[in-house]
Amino acid sequence: MTGILAGLRVVEGSAFIAAPLGGMTLAQLGADVIRFDDIKGGLDSDRWPITKDGTSIYWAGLNKGKRSIAVDLRSPKGRELLTALITAPGEGAGIFTTNMPARGWLAHEELAKKRADLISLNIVGDRHGAANVDYTVNSVTGFPMVTGPVGHAGPVNAVLPAWDIATAYAGAMSILAAERHRRLTGKGQKITLPLQDMALSAVSATGYIGEAVINGVDRPRFGNEIFGTFGRDFRTKDSRYVMICIFSDRHLDALAKAGGFADAFRKIELQKGVDLKIEADRWNARAELCAVIEPWVAGHTADEVGAALKKEGALWAPYRTFRELAADKDTVLDNPMFTILDQPGIGRYPVAGSPLQFGAIPRQPPVGAPTLGQHTDEILSAILGLPAHEIARLHDEKVVGGPR
Repeated sequence: MTGILAGLRVVEGSAFIAAPLGGMTLAQLGADVIRFDDIKGGLDSDRWPITKDGTSIYWAGLNKGKRSIAVDLRSPKGRELLTALITAPGEGAGIFTTNMPARGWLAHEELAKKRADLISLNIVGDRHGAANVDYTVNSVTGFPMVTGPVGHAGPVNAVLPAWDIATAYAGAMSILAAERHRRLTGKGQKITLPLQDMALSAVSATGYIGEAVINGVDRPRFGNEIFGTFGRDFRTKDSRYVMICIFSDRHLDALAKAGGFADAFRKIELQKGVDLKIEADRWNARAELCAVIEPWVAGHTADEVGAALKKEGALWAPYRTFRELAADKDTVLDNPMFTILDQPGIGRYPVAGSPLQFGAIPRQPPVGAPTLGQHTDEILSAILGLPAHEIARLHDEKVVGGPR
């Protein structure tokens, strides 16, 4: 691998989203990320979405650019091999990330006996060590009780696993921070990252806890309206939907020009005694703003509405399905972040590389995900220095596995 993190080697034992996405984030920046799984496959090796033949598109999406080694995790010899791999020497090596139970042979304290400056990241469910996933964490954050249509009585779960994604990026950042600390001090360390605390820190930072405590209220549901300013979905003449927002004076003026709303907006200001350049006033006048915008959108096709809004630089976006997104020329097909990859067992489809663009180093194109155990032999040979006959014996004894 080449890239801004070339020379860094991370060993990953992971499942689900947060840990593998964090490792993939580093891999796409050039780190050598080696994922280990049991020779029978991991917990998520067959997770949906899958192809018609049962190959996991999910697994391929979260493991791009990594190397794969398959080992019998219950075998003492298999555990010995992985311990040696995790603690192998090298300036950029000795980094381990996992969301598996980091105890016994995988405990930081045990691994550090082999390499004192080991960096290990352990992603856990909550600070007490209880099991959690994104969806159980989200249920305690309060968000499901303010998500959904106005008047809906029960919780509405989010489809996007936002806390897993946030934890993945925080985990990648924590590894880089610890690696810098090690270069400065020579000391390794254990990092613990609770999924629930990641979510709670975001709830706090975005003001939801402060609002509840200081104002003594539970925020009600507002459907698709953006709280505290102006933004909502609108239906076009051809039954498509667009999101239109006003976050600044420029957005207000651009929208007014696009739809010819200048006089109507001034009338709202006079009648309600508001200034639409102020966020709170836009929020309080949202019904009147919608009454002006809605018939204009409803009277035009999605293409006509989009062309007018784009011409004036308004803040808007079309709503799309995943298939529409994948087929969009500007957003995906002509986006240099994407490459059409032929993923073994799946087929050809657009795959994203890193969204980060560094001025000093060109962005690397995405590399497909490995098959299970694809790199077992080269890892055992190049990193652990095992001879060919020893590797063959490990295969014969089913301590390690190759591609399945």
